[in-house]
Amino acid sequence: MNAPWKTGGPGARDQFAAFLCDDASIEALRPIVGEMGWQSEKCHKGGLRNAVQSLAISASPNILLVDLSESGDPLSDINALAEVCEPGTVVIAVGQVNDVRLYRDLVASGIHDYLLKPLQPAALRDALAHAQAVFSAPRVQDAGASKSHISTAVIGTRGGVGASTIATSLAWLFSADFKLPTALLDLDIHFGTGALCLDLEPGRGLTDAIENPSRIDGLFIERAMIRANDNLAILSAEAPINAPLLTDGSAFVQLEEEFRAAFEMTVVDMPRNMLINFPQLAANLNVAVLVTEMTLASARDTIRLLSWFRGNAPQTRVIVVANKVQTALAEISKTDFEASIETRIDMAIPYDLKAASMAAKLGQTFADANRAAKAGAVLRDLAREIAATEEDVVVAKPSLLGKFDLKAMMPKAKKKAPASS
Repeated sequence: MNAPWKTGGPGARDQFAAFLCDDASIEALRPIVGEMGWQSEKCHKGGLRNAVQSLAISASPNILLVDLSESGDPLSDINALAEVCEPGTVVIAVGQVNDVRLYRDLVASGIHDYLLKPLQPAALRDALAHAQAVFSAPRVQDAGASKSHISTAVIGTRGGVGASTIATSLAWLFSADFKLPTALLDLDIHFGTGALCLDLEPGRGLTDAIENPSRIDGLFIERAMIRANDNLAILSAEAPINAPLLTDGSAFVQLEEEFRAAFEMTVVDMPRNMLINFPQLAANLNVAVLVTEMTLASARDTIRLLSWFRGNAPQTRVIVVANKVQTALAEISKTDFEASIETRIDMAIPYDLKAASMAAKLGQTFADANRAAKAGAVLRDLAREIAATEEDVVVAKPSLLGKFDLKAMMPKAKKKAPASS
């Protein structure tokens, strides 16, 4: 699931590269490439398949010319090319099929232009010049595609209060019930249970991000995250417990930024020590769910965390959730608890051991496995409350081929949905 290491970075990308099937096309292209001031050595022998193999291990160029002549299913193969291209790459396709429908389908999928073989110098020159102009033009957001993003952190006031259970349930509800593209980030690097609750292997995506923050971009996100359903992707880890966490937190901030561009909802399972060590993580939070129990220790830590948010992230809406509530056995009554924290408990989730056991046995989130239970109903209410949160900053949601330049698409072209990681 992890992306291969790519040499170079955004500043080291080549201006141009071509992958053509026949010598005649390469010979026609090289003089034009020289006129443009690019390296003729970047004209490679081999078509689309060779391009995919090469770009899987190296940074893609600003402008890419690729030959579809040997492709049996061009549209499907273009999707494979999209998986290995850097954001913003302008792609020109070359082929032998003179078909208006194929041309329209290719342009709709994100291809900048389609040229017929044999290649003509004038057509090549015009296509490359236009591609260069498109790549150099200022990037603008598509206002019609703008959607708000809601970032939610779930924080347990004490260990074992059920914060991870609530985080995974919220992420599942946003993706399955609300049909919103959702990212789940489990920041318990050594002992996280986000993947475990979804019956998934955590992979190495999160540890790779921490070790190499410079690798984090849209392509890394697509490959490193594990798909739980059509709308939910998770980034989790089970780092070796003999290895300390060596990070300044920059990787987590970059991940949050990429999630804002790629998803509509982000749920962060955030251990309280991560919040204290890396306060910058709260800078862009829309909602913080403080999960507590009706105990003296939880009351004390709820007070401290509420004070922390007032001082460090006043823009964040804080929702206090009491979990595992057993009224008859509570260490502190609800009235006394609310008096201690000087705010009300927004939602109370009843203790249901049977429901929790059922979810664990099924390998499902608590909310998914217990839709008829009262605790499941409260979680759905909580998800609706968060989903209704307004966000001040509106960002553009990318399409599948957002890594290709879509500005030159035909007016009626349709954008595809985000690709699975």
